[in-house]
Amino acid sequence: MRPGNNKSIEEMFNSISSRYDFLNDIFSFGLHRFWKRKLLDILNPTFGEKWIDICCGTGDMSIMLARYIKSSENIIGIDSAAQALLVARERSKQNYSSIEWINGDALETNLKSDQFDGVLMAYGLRNLSSSFAGLKEALRILKPGGRAGILDFRSFEGRCIQGLFQKFYLSFYVVPIASLFGLGKEYSYIKKSLINFPSGEKQIHLALSAGFKKAKYQTLANGQMGILLLEA
Repeated sequence: MRPGNNKSIEEMFNSISSRYDFLNDIFSFGLHRFWKRKLLDILNPTFGEKWIDICCGTGDMSIMLARYIKSSENIIGIDSAAQALLVARERSKQNYSSIEWINGDALETNLKSDQFDGVLMAYGLRNLSSSFAGLKEALRILKPGGRAGILDFRSFEGRCIQGLFQKFYLSFYVVPIASLFGLGKEYSYIKKSLINFPSGEKQIHLALSAGFKKAKYQTLANGQMGILLLEA
């Protein structure tokens, strides 16, 4: 569920929002929860800090953050897909009712500058119309010294075993299973979204060019996923 001036992506995520989390569990064998927890462990958000989950989708990352800091205060989730946010609001209303859900654009959040201690983004950067603009906006709303963590598929340059495995996995596992639920067309977008998605080294360059003071990239899931870690 990804803001960023891309109406087709927004409409697609609206259409799959009711099954999004269920399918994520199938496609990742439930490991996406481990990867998101890994992101939180690295960033180490603490009680009292203010955090925003950009491209929050159905809210699983925001809720995981609330569990992590044992509070749903000072957490905002923002996404352009209204249907996804309905799912997020419903799943959070009982135990995490203080999370604020905003229907908005990741490239123009209209939020005040220098207000967040941390930014999270899970599987959103590659779906923005401009990765650079998304990083610039994340930097703008972060306090000086604030930190950001961005989790996404790893983009491979050239031919390599890991890249070939990724293509095989997407083409012969993800899309066929999604097709069983009538969502083959919707999930075929993942492979397309990786075509122009920057590699880890390029993400570091983009982040530093956007104004971040520090940027590093690390891989997980046998090199299939990557985390971009940033300091404002």
